[in-house]
Amino acid sequence: MNNITYEEQTKITRAIIKAAVLMLEFGAESKLIEDTAQRLGRALGVDSVEVSLIPSAIVLSTLNNNQTQSVTTTRRAHHKPINMSIVCDVQKMCIDVEREKKDVDYVFNTIKEIQPNHYNRWLVVFMVGLSCASFSYLYGADLNGFFITFLAASVAMYVRHVLAKKQLVLIISFGITAFVATLIASTSQIFELSSTPNIVMTSSVILLAPGFPFVNSVLDAVKGYLSMGWGRWMQALLLSVATSIGIILAFALLSMRGW
Repeated sequence: MNNITYEEQTKITRAIIKAAVLMLEFGAESKLIEDTAQRLGRALGVDSVEVSLIPSAIVLSTLNNNQTQSVTTTRRAHHKPINMSIVCDVQKMCIDVEREKKDVDYVFNTIKEIQPNHYNRWLVVFMVGLSCASFSYLYGADLNGFFITFLAASVAMYVRHVLAKKQLVLIISFGITAFVATLIASTSQIFELSSTPNIVMTSSVILLAPGFPFVNSVLDAVKGYLSMGWGRWMQALLLSVATSIGIILAFALLSMRGW
């Protein structure tokens, strides 16, 4: 039994849920969030931590004094781009608290200092364009198709960056990005610039595949977090639908029948 006051336990609860919300917002797996919250709670001096997760919020309770002293709090989680560097920083903080017996103030100060690591925008644009173009080449595109895919995917990635900076709703952002990518890639068919236009148009929107949310949804469902799994699966499905709508709108504008 740990002899801590109710006020101290409340402060510990607030620190734990801040770390948990940070992990949820940036795409951590549900099991990892719960395990980290429980480890952090034990390291800070409470007997146990109970966590309930839904896609938009976390309910967290800490129990102490033979489970007779309980503090419960709820925090809303806002959707943000997936960033595993944030998740790793929270994990490192948890390990430091366990090994070096850090106090709750260390947790608050560390969370304030955690910032996402951003790659250079132009490097990301170039590498995404190159990866999509390489995919098209491996799939059988000709040389012209390779360069058109590179151009379409690079411009689409730049548009996606601009829309993200303006904090546009992610679903709308995906639709607009798919529309732009398809417009550029369709030149391979309209002007007969490539003998493999279908591959070009397919490869140019690969950057919008929501693979991470789909993987996390399956992992959450398998490990018993059904509401989280369903929520993440639905989010990934909506992003896929938005991408499809963007492609269809581009086809309709150009009076094309499709791939």
